[in-house]
Amino acid sequence: MITRGYEAWLRDFEDERERRAAAPEPAWEQGARVHPAIWRSVRRFQVGESGDGANLIAKANRAGDAPYARAVRLFVAEEQNHARLLGLLLGAGGVPPLTSHWSDTVFVRLRRLLGLRLELLVLMVAEVVALRYYRALRDGTGDALTTRVAGAILADEVRHVPFHCERLREAFARMPRPLGRLVLLGWRALLLAAALVVACDHGSALRGFGVGRVRFVRDVTASAGPVVRSILDRAV
Repeated sequence: MITRGYEAWLRDFEDERERRAAAPEPAWEQGARVHPAIWRSVRRFQVGESGDGANLIAKANRAGDAPYARAVRLFVAEEQNHARLLGLLLGAGGVPPLTSHWSDTVFVRLRRLLGLRLELLVLMVAEVVALRYYRALRDGTGDALTTRVAGAILADEVRHVPFHCERLREAFARMPRPLGRLVLLGWRALLLAAALVVACDHGSALRGFGVGRVRFVRDVTASAGPVVRSILDRAV
């Protein structure tokens, strides 16, 4: 596995920030029309994207790697932009946003329990679930504005997963390999639990996307393998 280094990741995030600033906003005035069950689902995901990231940023600062810390701040800014985009999408559909949701509260508390490694592992659960969700949202509504917003968010999430994998690879390289495999087995179990929760909580929306609960869970859990292999690959 060839690592990019955090200077390269920092440039990647900076380039994306510049590209985003130069790109035109979606045509919010055209409105958005999707099934009410999909709006309910989008409202819940919008809450999950809306954190300030202060705890993650503080842990990244304490890690003593300045380029990594700056990249994390830009990562958080991208997540906040996702919340902004979803909020404007809801507004285009005449749907008010939620102020909180229990699933987001649980994930935030889990992420804050210990250090940076645990926070990233829990965050990676949300990121891997989000990859499948936003792909379904992009492909499954037939609404042009929703498709554009979901596609933009998905493109960011595709970049975020290898970014976090690189940091986790460094952390796992410092622990015995059997212990690392055991920890990642637990991570797989947490990912399965999260996928089941989303499948239950967003089942009507998933059916509207043409995905369904069983396929969603199967696709999310299948994506765990490449993530685990990336984290455990110590070759440089």
